[in-house]
Amino acid sequence: MAILSLAGKSLRNRRFTAALTVASIALSVALLVGVERIRHQARASFTNTISGTDLIVGARSGPIQLLLYSVFRIGNPTNNISWSSWRAIADHPKVAWAIPLSLGDSHRGFRVLGTTLDYFKHFRYARDRGLEVAQGKVFNDLYDAVLGAEVAEALGYRIGDPIVIAHGAGDVSFARHEDKPFRVVGILARTGTPVDRTVHVSLEAIEAIHADWKGGAPVPGQRLSAEQTRALDLTPEAITAGLVGLKSRVATFQVQRFVNDYPREPLLAILPAVALGELWGLVGVAEGALLLVSGCVVVVGLFGMLTALLTGLNERRREMAILRSVGARPLHVFALIMGEAFVLTLIGGVLGLVLVYALLAGVQPLVESRLGLFLALGLPSASELRLLAAVVLGGGLIGSIPAYRAYRFSLADGLSIRI
Repeated sequence: MAILSLAGKSLRNRRFTAALTVASIALSVALLVGVERIRHQARASFTNTISGTDLIVGARSGPIQLLLYSVFRIGNPTNNISWSSWRAIADHPKVAWAIPLSLGDSHRGFRVLGTTLDYFKHFRYARDRGLEVAQGKVFNDLYDAVLGAEVAEALGYRIGDPIVIAHGAGDVSFARHEDKPFRVVGILARTGTPVDRTVHVSLEAIEAIHADWKGGAPVPGQRLSAEQTRALDLTPEAITAGLVGLKSRVATFQVQRFVNDYPREPLLAILPAVALGELWGLVGVAEGALLLVSGCVVVVGLFGMLTALLTGLNERRREMAILRSVGARPLHVFALIMGEAFVLTLIGGVLGLVLVYALLAGVQPLVESRLGLFLALGLPSASELRLLAAVVLGGGLIGSIPAYRAYRFSLADGLSIRI
């Protein structure tokens, strides 16, 4: 402890250089820990998006593509599922519940999802948590809409407000279903999942607003009012995808094989956990690259500390000689320089950790609203502490180089005058 106290006093005498070194280490540690925190939070956020669903069913494509557009509302399907095929799957004796999903429309940049009341009853996220209505109720009338928390907050909607759905992802005037407006009847509690960024309506409502449309455009000379569509048969012809829950996990592969071998049309059933694993396998390379770059930045910061310590040694030869003259042994000099390196690295690491939490607290609302990624501000994880320990250990190893040079200084060398 005496050595650390002496190292602290020595650093105070060179406070400007020490401050620059600490700042360099703090910034590099903040980048390293920040990347690690965002990486883990992104995985947790994606993993918590869906829970309790045994199979996701869609048109035959790729597992990752099906997962992205059906659960994360990213991308578009290659094809739809006919309603008759979906009913055959939902009526399978091993199926406990089935939630149809109809995507393709939007409202001011947010996806519109057509579904049934089973969605609010059976959909689970974050380890079997169900959806909760924060305000109002779920849809009951044909033109009722239930908003995700982020939709309501971003657009300032309240219960009873009218909204107009647009055809496709582009909300332009000629693609809006302005003749069939909806009314907000419910706002869901925040989930931290794509549900927050979704407008929910009934399957029949999706059919109603497209009753006088064909090929993505209104049929000329055929206009049906909102009331006229109520009298039509609004059974959907097709849906985008569906979520399936089984009566027993043992039947998972049996039902999956039934869907994948369905004779009437090419379908695909995937296990959400398996598809998520494939997704992380794809992005794992990018994650590793980011972590590697962050590690390189830390190494650069530590070498900056090495440069500062080595440069300072040439100016501190007389200081080392005085210490030796008053009884300090070579090992004491070695420990002093090592102590300085340890103190610099430890202070830089702690400040970097504090900086990460300050930045996360500042950008958390923005990231959650724009990207739907919830960045938790809990205690440092085991992996983050391991990274911090590795940085401190690396600082100690780097500090051993100038410490060894100081160790070899002699009293005569320190007191001699070089010409």
